[in-house]
Amino acid sequence: MIQLRDITLRRGLEPLIEHSSLTVHAGSRLGLIGANGAGKSTLFALLRGEITVDAGEVSLPADWRVAHLAQETPGLPVPAIEHVLDGDTRLRQAEAEVAAAEQSEDGTRIGYAYANLEAAGGYDAQARASALMHGLGFAAEVQSQPVSAFSGGWRVRLNLARALMCPSDLLLLDEPTNHLDLEAVLWLEQWLKSYQGTLIMIAHDRDFLDAVVTGIVHLEHRKLTSYAGAYSAFERQRAERLAQQQALYERQQRETAHMEAFINRFRAKATKARAAQSRIKALERMEQVAPAHVDSPFSFAFPAPPKAGNPLLALDNVSLGHGDTAILSGIRQTLAPGDRIGLLGPNGAGKSTLVRGLAGTLEPISGTIQRSAKLAVGYFAQHQLEQLDAQASPVLHLERLGRRAEPQQLRDFLGGFGFHGDQAVGPVADFSGGEKARLVLAMLVWQAPNLLLLDEPSNHLDLEMRHALNLALQGFEGAVVVVSHDRYLLETTVADYWLVAGGQVERFDGDLQAYRQWLARPAERKSGKPRQSGKAKSSSEATLRPLQRRVDTAVAQLEALDEAIETLDHRLADNALYEAAAKEALAELLKESEGLRADRQAAEAEWMAAEEALSAALRPSILETDEF
Repeated sequence: MIQLRDITLRRGLEPLIEHSSLTVHAGSRLGLIGANGAGKSTLFALLRGEITVDAGEVSLPADWRVAHLAQETPGLPVPAIEHVLDGDTRLRQAEAEVAAAEQSEDGTRIGYAYANLEAAGGYDAQARASALMHGLGFAAEVQSQPVSAFSGGWRVRLNLARALMCPSDLLLLDEPTNHLDLEAVLWLEQWLKSYQGTLIMIAHDRDFLDAVVTGIVHLEHRKLTSYAGAYSAFERQRAERLAQQQALYERQQRETAHMEAFINRFRAKATKARAAQSRIKALERMEQVAPAHVDSPFSFAFPAPPKAGNPLLALDNVSLGHGDTAILSGIRQTLAPGDRIGLLGPNGAGKSTLVRGLAGTLEPISGTIQRSAKLAVGYFAQHQLEQLDAQASPVLHLERLGRRAEPQQLRDFLGGFGFHGDQAVGPVADFSGGEKARLVLAMLVWQAPNLLLLDEPSNHLDLEMRHALNLALQGFEGAVVVVSHDRYLLETTVADYWLVAGGQVERFDGDLQAYRQWLARPAERKSGKPRQSGKAKSSSEATLRPLQRRVDTAVAQLEALDEAIETLDHRLADNALYEAAAKEALAELLKESEGLRADRQAAEAEWMAAEEALSAALRPSILETDEF
């Protein structure tokens, strides 16, 4: 058990946490949330023993092994898989003892050394490390490449695999989903749900938190506040508390009206019943939780986009890639004003390549891209964070975009992105990743585009800024194309999906649940392999058929449980249940709800196991990415 008693933590003279207490029971899975700069990473440094408290007491079991996700890795010459194995210090010590024992030629020592190696899992360590790397998107043939061969985002993935490789009693993960794609996020969810130690995780992905954690610790106003349940439960509890503050009531009403208008507009345009209903439910969920963020420091909106012809973009038999090597070919798609597209597809399939082609930063290898004469593109990508002028201020960055405005207008605009006072006019050199991302978004909004191209826009953003971005995107009247591993962002801001896979780009008729099912089948789309013929095909189908039935059964069970949980949640929303006379009925419903959610967790684990079994049978081809 971890106990923090009346602690105070400072950064310089400024207190980050003041006179606050927290108890973490062994085996807990907690999400640590709070604004960027509130002190979450500093609290992690305290738990790792790297700093001490300024006041109060910290108690952590002395024999606990602590693993954590390092944020940076230099360009090491060691093979990537060896870097991952280095995370298990007990294994490395056992290997060193074996080497020393063999050199001593002492039979007894050699026997003990090999026994210790077996106890440390030495005989299957290579396979475990490779499985972790595969789950996080590393193809088999790149696992032996040196760490220096990978980009910064992929080195973060290596550090995540290294943290998971370490047998630990306490696992501290700081933004583990940054730089992951949707497939890797789903895999990581399952791994963490089966983790047996104590997990504390800083994350800003609502769905990921809901899937993994059983409690929330909110760092706000220099205090640590614990909430039972996952992230959605936290939002409901916080919304109820904030709703009691009269000063926030009117703003809540404006937020609700804003989302109702978007839901109605979305419903009117929807053409695919099942997919549309899925998104409408997600939007209605957002409407319910909006009051939990009514005191957010961020608030902005896109200006009305300039009118442009239809289509905005037309791609005719386009091939995109690097040099003469095409990653995508035969693309025939159009983008119209008001389109809202989410890009789906396996890691490395070419989603970012497509976005660069749409943005005009990557010229087609062949084919043509017709652009409307009045097309105004707003393009967000992670590399833009590092291209900011370190010595220029946020105000100067906006001035350089050429749109005329008074200095106070610029400062008022930047205030909606959290840049106030000296920060608006000071250099960005010391900005955090989250602050840089907010500034790049502010620059994008300031340009008044009619086509938004967003490649992982929520990386580095905290929950409040993500909420503000969701609201702003809902009010945006132009066209949107989004790549994101944040399912909540996709569900609440896009209307249709394009699937980028197998070198092709085609419309995907379904929602994210349908995409989960697609990930497991069919073989030729998952692996890129041609269809088999004759006996080989029949034999393969005979092997795959029962595995596919297992997947379909698991999916059907998940859908049935989701419907049952939704029905029960509606019953629990009845205010009459919370009166004294209904105490027993409420207890029964809560018990039933707990049972259904446990069943759903088991069903989801079965579904993932079924998909993994099918994927193994399909023997998918190695997926390569632009970044290797």
